[in-house]
Amino acid sequence: MANPIANSAVRLKRLILRLRGKRIGVLGDLMLDRYLWGTASRLSPEAAVPVVDFEQQSECLGGAGNVAANITALGAKAEAFGVLGSDEAGRALERCLREAKIGAKGVIADSKRVTTVKTRIIARHQQVVRVDRERHEPLRVDTEERLLRLVFGALKRLDALVLSDYDKGLITDDFADRVLSAAHQRKVPVFVKPKTSRLYAYRGARAIVCNAKEASFYVTRSLADEKSFDETSRALLAHFGCSAVVITRGANGMNVFDETSSRSVHIPATGFEVTYARVGQTGIERGATGRQVFDVTGAGDTVLSVLALAAAAGAALVDAAMLANIAAGVVVGKLGTASVSPAELENALDEIRG
Repeated sequence: MANPIANSAVRLKRLILRLRGKRIGVLGDLMLDRYLWGTASRLSPEAAVPVVDFEQQSECLGGAGNVAANITALGAKAEAFGVLGSDEAGRALERCLREAKIGAKGVIADSKRVTTVKTRIIARHQQVVRVDRERHEPLRVDTEERLLRLVFGALKRLDALVLSDYDKGLITDDFADRVLSAAHQRKVPVFVKPKTSRLYAYRGARAIVCNAKEASFYVTRSLADEKSFDETSRALLAHFGCSAVVITRGANGMNVFDETSSRSVHIPATGFEVTYARVGQTGIERGATGRQVFDVTGAGDTVLSVLALAAAAGAALVDAAMLANIAAGVVVGKLGTASVSPAELENALDEIRG
């Protein structure tokens, strides 16, 4: 069976050129991803755990920040909106935003909050452990109102808005409703990554993006075949009050269900894999059923960012989803939180076309 992405490759390559210069707002939970790199060749005498000899530390944007980083990596302009703590991690995160050339006028430092930090200890390209420093608490009323004013003031210059919810307390039902209402008045499409701990109605959103596990949780049923994905997509469309639902399925690609369609469109994963030995190299091995996953960190952020950016550039949602699917396939072939460049997307499309 012909790969629909291969049949659309020329159109998708033209779409990549239209991404540059678009302005996308990213509202949500900004996090700092911190990596401690080292080697491990022995076990601790105190417990059955490896002893990691520290070599270096690196930091990058996580959560909603990674969504923004993916947008700028593709030549578009991202404006971040969120709340940090007035702490060392918050200052490090602000530095990462500046280095990534992400607009940060919508980022507020609040002395009463703690900046979310996810610290990963990596030994010989394998994650040993992750330590999370965070709190799950709502914004103070005055901080929330200040943030909303910043978002409302920016809407007139945005081509799309992304809501990236990691359940740290920033996005509440009322908060999301006010943002969506304001965006609707300005005719700014909103793309949402909801969190499974809550089931808000994102009325008026252009699309909701979730993975198969989250979708299954929402509808309290297993997703075993295409029929179940169709039924689940239809149920989520009705609940969220949005225009479309995108369900990512890892090695099985993704499903897109639009309110104008009678059934969902299945987009298969890219038909080749990157082996561990070839990560970071141009060589591709053919004949596999999907990309080999090197590290899934941030793949969902990539889908959300590329989907919103491509739709803002005028693409049909299915085309936007196909490009997002390819971008995620590139990112999972990289170690750590990563983004994808226009050249990498073009190369991936060339490989699919053969």
